[in-house]
Amino acid sequence: MSQSTGPWQWENATAGAVAGFATVACMHPLDVVRTRFQANDGRLLSLPSYRNTIHALLTIARFEGLRGLYAGFGPAVIGSTVSWSLYFFFYGRAKQRYSKNKDQQLSPSLHLASAAEAGALVCLCTNPIWLIKTRMQLQTPLHQTRPYSGLYDALRTILKEEGWSTLYKGIGPGLVLQVSHGAIQFTAYEELRKAIIGFKSKGTEWDSKLSDKLLTSVDFAVLGASSKVAAILLTYPFQQRPSIDGTPRYVDSWHVIKEAARFEGLRGFYKGITANLLKNVPASSI
Repeated sequence: MSQSTGPWQWENATAGAVAGFATVACMHPLDVVRTRFQANDGRLLSLPSYRNTIHALLTIARFEGLRGLYAGFGPAVIGSTVSWSLYFFFYGRAKQRYSKNKDQQLSPSLHLASAAEAGALVCLCTNPIWLIKTRMQLQTPLHQTRPYSGLYDALRTILKEEGWSTLYKGIGPGLVLQVSHGAIQFTAYEELRKAIIGFKSKGTEWDSKLSDKLLTSVDFAVLGASSKVAAILLTYPFQQRPSIDGTPRYVDSWHVIKEAARFEGLRGFYKGITANLLKNVPASSI
C-alpha cells in the first residue's frame, strides 16, 4: 500500500488533467454564453443582449465567428486542466489522510471536508487564470478598449496597468464557491456511488478494492452528472459577477448582492444557469 500511494495520487492528477482538457474542448462555447449572461445586468453597452442560450450561440457565431465562441479558450484549457489535476490530487491526499483504515469507507462529513480542502487550495492556485479567462470572454466588437491578444498579453497588461492584486480580485466569493460547490458535488458523488455499489453488491461481501469494478462507464457518467446538478442548483448565486474592461463596478461581495437584488431581483442571481447546466452536466459526465 505504501509503495502504490504516491503513483496512485499522480494517476488521479493525470486523469483529472485529461478530463479537464476534454470538457473545455467540448463545452467552451456554452461557458462563453454563461459568462456574458452573468456579466450583463441590462445597463451595459459593451455587451450585446441575448434572449436565450440558443440565440446567444447563434448571435456570437454570426458576428464574432468561431473566435468569439472560443474566446478565452487558452486560459480556460490551462485553468481547467490545472484545476482538475490539482483537485483530484488534493482530494485523493485528503481522503487518504482522513482514512485511518485504508479499506474503511469515509463518512459523508469526511468526504465533505476532503472536497472543501481541495476546493480551497485549487482556488488559491488558479484564481488568476480564471480572471483572465473571464475578461477575454467578455471582449466583444462593442468594446472601446484594446482587446487582449492572448493569455500572455492579458497577464502582462493586467500586471502593468493594475498590479498583482488584481489577479486575486473576487477571491472571497471564489473561495466560498469553490469550497461549497466542490464539497456538495463530491459528497453527493461519493454517497451516490456507495448507494449504487451497495445495490449492485447485495448478498456479497463488500470489498473497497473491487467495488469500482461493479460500476460501468454509464454509472460513472450518471454519478458525475447528478452530483453536478445538485452542486450547481445550490451554489450558483455565489458565482462572481465580472467587472467590465477591468473597471470595478462593485465595492465588495455584499455590494454585488444588493445591486443584483435591486436591479434584477431573484432572477439576477441565476442568469446564465441554463447555459451553465448545459455545459457542466455533460462535462461532469465526461
